[in-house]
Formats: sequence, C-alpha cells, structure tokens
Amino acid sequence: MFETINGMPAHVLLVHAAVVFVPLLALGAIVFAVWPAVRHRIDWAVALLAVVAPVSALFSMLSGNAFYQMREADGTPQEFLDQIGEHASYGQRTFFFSLGLGLVAGALLLLTRRAGTPKALTIGLSVVAVVLALITGYFVVMTGDTGASMNWKI
Repeated sequence: MFETINGMPAHVLLVHAAVVFVPLLALGAIVFAVWPAVRHRIDWAVALLAVVAPVSALFSMLSGNAFYQMREADGTPQEFLDQIGEHASYGQRTFFFSLGLGLVAGALLLLTRRAGTPKALTIGLSVVAVVLALITGYFVVMTGDTGASMNWKI
C-alpha cells in the first residue's frame, strides 16, 4: 500500500504532507499555548492539525519503511542503507513526538474551553506543549536534513 504511487516511490510524495503539517502543528501549538487572546481564533486549526500532522508523519514513516525494503531488495549498497536507517530513526521520532504534541494540543484545547479548569493545569499543559513543539520541530529538521543529504550531497 505504501510502496508506490503511479510508479514513483510513495515516500517521496507523501513526505511533503508531513513537511508542511508537522511544523504547522508545532507553530500552532506554541501560539495556542502562549497567547490566550488568540486561542478562540485558531482553535479549529490546532484541532485539525492535531489529527492531520501525526497522520501525515505516520504515512511518511510507513512509506519510508516500504522504500527501505525496496532498496534493500534491489541490492542497494549497505552504506546507503545505513544512511536511510539514520534518516528513518529521525522520522520515527518525528512521528512519535508529533503524535504526543497532537494529543497534548488537543487536551489543552479541550481544557481551555472547559469552565473551572485550574489555571495551573492550563499553564503546565502549555509548557508541555511548547517543549514538545520545540522537540518535534528539531526532529522534523533533522529528518529532512538527513533525507536531503543522502540525495543532494556530492
């Protein structure tokens, strides 16, 4: 299912969704967490991104695994497979941190809409959201850098 799309490796197509949606989730979560005055304006976007970003990262990871298996089967040199493995390890972290960020952003969204939520809980969850957003952003950059380096370094 995740091997090819119209004859091309699915990963090279699906990865673009994660490249867009995961950083948008990170940015949206940070803004939502630290700027209460705009929460009501961006809550729908954060809610949507909390679902779409981890799903896009999952599809990128699954298609990347399929790409690795195709390269392994066609006799790709081990040195290149090792580079793909490094890239894949960053991609897996991107998925898991984006999933965690999506869950925390969703919880923060729900708690800020609920009357009577203790302010300390909202602040604590906001801190967790910002930290997860920064970590997720780091892993998105590292995933992209290792993937691009394999293909563009001379």
